This record gives sequence, structure tokens and C-alpha cells, in this order.
Amino acid sequence: MLFHYIASDKRETVVEGDLDAPDLNHVLQFLSAKELRPVSVKPIKELRAQVQPLFGKINISDKVFLTKYLSLMLKVGTDLMSAINILIADFDKPSMKMFLIEVRNNLSRGLPFYQAFARYPQVFSAVMVNLIKAAEASGNLQRTFEDMSTSLEKESELRKRVKSALIYPIILLVVGTSIFIFLSLFALPRIAKVFLDSGIKPPTFSRIVFGVGLFVGDHSIALLVGFIILGILAYLILGRTESGRRFLRRFLAHLPIIRNIYRDLAVQRFASTFSLLLRAGLPIIQATKITADVVGLDELRVALIRIADDGLAKGLTIGEAFRREPDFPRVVTNLVAISEKAGHLEDVLGTLADFYASNIDASVRQVVAFIEPALLLVMGILVATIALAIIVPIYQLTSQF
Repeated sequence: MLFHYIASDKRETVVEGDLDAPDLNHVLQFLSAKELRPVSVKPIKELRAQVQPLFGKINISDKVFLTKYLSLMLKVGTDLMSAINILIADFDKPSMKMFLIEVRNNLSRGLPFYQAFARYPQVFSAVMVNLIKAAEASGNLQRTFEDMSTSLEKESELRKRVKSALIYPIILLVVGTSIFIFLSLFALPRIAKVFLDSGIKPPTFSRIVFGVGLFVGDHSIALLVGFIILGILAYLILGRTESGRRFLRRFLAHLPIIRNIYRDLAVQRFASTFSLLLRAGLPIIQATKITADVVGLDELRVALIRIADDGLAKGLTIGEAFRREPDFPRVVTNLVAISEKAGHLEDVLGTLADFYASNIDASVRQVVAFIEPALLLVMGILVATIALAIIVPIYQLTSQF
């Protein structure tokens, strides 16, 4: 855990800095060994809570620009501090500007470059932080930023392709829901009252539909408030808690329609992340455990932890450790084993990540091609049901004359 401390020395000079320590006692022991008197010691997460809303607006496009720009500036020989100063002057976005100012302040105090990124895990992933940390230690920041920018660009492109494929089904869903709400709130209650008040007894099918319409019309406010409350509770439970996110991941991973897409996405994340970490020179066991935290599928996460702890840590080769795990596709484990012997594991994993990204794109388009007619069919059934409920009693009424 990172701690931020403020202390004073024998000359009453104030010293400020960050320290990675297991707990508060280790920080106090460190300050005592340096003959410093602590004034304030706080975990970094407390500081993060004060500024996280500001930095939460940093998106993937900002990170692509940041990594690509830093790679270019370092490639032409610009030092890191100068590159950060130019970025501060160029960025108009307040969240990025404030973050870069913090990076500059850290560098001016002699703190490691990666620490500013480590303060905001909701914005910068553990993968990105560890890549910067390893590159800073090895003096290979330029290539690492170049690899990161390429990886982030591919991730951004995959997201855009998936979102663009989902636009039309979302429009259909919104239109269909709007039509149903309009008919339930305005059309059905009025038509139902006309028939019921006139003393005409509609068929059972029409009475059921009219009853639903009257119930929705009479309790529209309560139903609306209820749906809003349920939506907020679902967001807080499923989106803001770790147990809720874990349940949602497991639910999505077992849905028949998108189960294969979810697994392919996890394998793509594994290949892309593992390749990036190995290129940066991280130890194989550490790279495996970091990758386990980002794959997003519990089966692969547990498998990667077993590979690290029960395989690599006990002297097995990468290929042998992966072949013991049935949760990984055979094509992945075989490619890992073959590429390890050939000595170009990182390149093969990068190619594998591109292959799975293309496969995910094609699978999403297939699912969308199934969802679009299904939504149209559901919309047609709803409208036809309401129309028949209205037309049938009208036809019976006119046939009596």
C-alpha cells in the first residue's frame, strides 16, 4: 500500500514524499530510521477519494494520446519532464491537465514516475501501472509507451466496432419500449373505459388486455418510481460492489447467446495483456498474476493463478503449465508451448489477440443479426395483441346491428 507522509527533520525542514509499505508501522519505522518526525501519514487511497471524481473523466482516447505522445517525444530525444510540460500546455481537458501537473510535481520531488498513475486505479489499470514501473526501472519507457499506445488503440477500435454493431438493436428496443409505454399509459386505458362504461362485455382476451392497461394507467406513477428505484439499486449492487460485479460476470458468462463471446473476450484480454507485460520485461510469474486480474472470467483467472503458483513457481515451463489447464482453448495452449520453444512468445500472443478481436467482432455481428428480427417480432406481437384486443370487441359491436 502506498502512503503519503509529511515529516520534519532536526532543522524543522518539512519533508514530503510517498512510500510503498505494508502498513502504517513500517512507515513510522522508516521515518524514525531517517531521523524524521512525522507530521501527517495517510494512505494514498484517502487522497485518491478526494480527487477521484475529477480524474474519473479520463477516457481511453486520452490515454491513447498520452502514451503515443510520450513515446514520440522520448523517441526524438526529449526528456520526460520537458515532454510532460509540453503536454500540460497542450491539453485543454481539466482532468488530464491536473493529472499531468501531479506527475510533474512528483518528478520534481524525485518520486518514481509510475506512482502518480498508481494513485488512480479506477482510471489506470494495474497492467498500465506495472508496465510503466518496469519500463522506468529498465530505462525502456519509449518502447513501452509505444506498445501501450498500440494496445490501447486496438482496444478502443474493438469497443467502437462492438458499440456500432449494437446501435440499431438499441434503437429498436427504445422505440418498441416507447410504443408499449404510450399504448399502456394513454391509448389502452381510454379505450378500455369506453367499452366498460358503455356496458358492453368484451371477450375474455380483450378484458385481460384492458385490465392490464387500466392497471398500468392507474398506477403509472408508482410503477415509474418502482422501476427507477430498481434501476438505482441494480446499479449500486451490480455496478459498484465487487460481489455484484462478480455475479454479473458469472451471469453473462453463462448466457447461451453471448457465452462464447464473453469467453473469447477473456482470451483476447489474456493474450493482449500477457504479450504486453512480457515485452516490458516483467518476470513471468508476476506477469501471469497481473494478467489474471484483468481477464474478466473467473475460470481463466483461477487457471492463471494456478499456472503461476503451481506451475511456473515449481519449475515447469510455460507450455507445460498451460497444457495442464483445461479451461484454456487447446489452440491457445498449443501456440503458447510452440512459440515458447521458438523464442517468440510475445509476438505469437499479439497475433493471437488480433485473431480473437476479429472473431469477437464477427460473433457480435452474428448475435446482432439474430437480435434485430427477434426485437421486431416482439414489437409486432405487442402491437398486434393490443390491436386485436381493440378490434375484436368493435367487430362484435358492429355485427349486432
